[in-house]
Amino acid sequence: MKEKVLVTRGLPGRAVDRIAESCELTVNPHDRNLTSVELVRMASGCAGILTMLTDSLDRSTIEALPGLRVVSNYAVGYNNIDLAAAAQRGIVVTNTPGVLTEATADVAWALILAVGRRIVEADRFTREGRFSGWAPEMFLGLDVHGRTLGVIGLGRIGRAVARRAAGFDMEVLYYDRTRKLEAEEKTGAQYAGLDELLARSDYVSIHVPLLPETYHLIDSRRIGMMKPAAFLINTARGPVVDENALVDALKAGRIAGAGLDVYEEEPKLHPGLTGLANTVLLPHIGSASTATRIRMAEMAVENLLAALGGDRPPHPVPLPEIQTKEP
Repeated sequence: MKEKVLVTRGLPGRAVDRIAESCELTVNPHDRNLTSVELVRMASGCAGILTMLTDSLDRSTIEALPGLRVVSNYAVGYNNIDLAAAAQRGIVVTNTPGVLTEATADVAWALILAVGRRIVEADRFTREGRFSGWAPEMFLGLDVHGRTLGVIGLGRIGRAVARRAAGFDMEVLYYDRTRKLEAEEKTGAQYAGLDELLARSDYVSIHVPLLPETYHLIDSRRIGMMKPAAFLINTARGPVVDENALVDALKAGRIAGAGLDVYEEEPKLHPGLTGLANTVLLPHIGSASTATRIRMAEMAVENLLAALGGDRPPHPVPLPEIQTKEP
């Protein structure tokens, strides 16, 4: 008998066809995320689920699926999954690391250029028929070349962002929990404390995972350390930034602008964001190149099928140790 598998969203490419060759496959037929109730209903009896970052697999959801053995997350992050609950049930969890590094770094740079040079504002102005000719002070922005870029988190994506800065002759500062000497040599980035980085940088780009210690890492106090002419870029995870504090700072002109691809309560936006001209807001498209998304699908399927077959998947997520009570 074929094992049942649920894919919670249609995916690009033909990787999912591989699941149908050996499993009883169900794919979410809706062009939207499943609700928790729908997910549990559609995953009933499934041995495996290929999930999106937008799918919440909390403890109650996991416990409602007694036959579940594998969760293959179509993402690098996995904060949507209760790892402790998965570990207690012996469920294998996997992700798709590495593949979206360059695509996300490209989008971070698109945001740097867009906010610094006011590209979206200027585009809207032109489309509205308000462009009547060149003017010396029209849409003055901040240079990117020769400025200072601060990279918070020098992992794969952070290094890719820092590497691109060489083409703009920028000074690059970085902050991470530990110094990355090899990455410093390859990118030319200089280590700085977080407060120093914020105070010195013209562009601050965030590339840390969402962990308890990074929740609201960029809060009102730290935003207040930035230059009034500086820009904040976030392509990592929304809750790393206190969005309420960010909106207050943008409205008050305490920083020059922000470019965001992720949001604190995604897909919900803070009510003050959309009315601000000094922001560029993207719908979480950091990895949205055709080649990247297809490769992510291939990796997710490879992880899923390997784990269902009893093999070690290529990209397992480390699970917490199960705590046992003393007798």
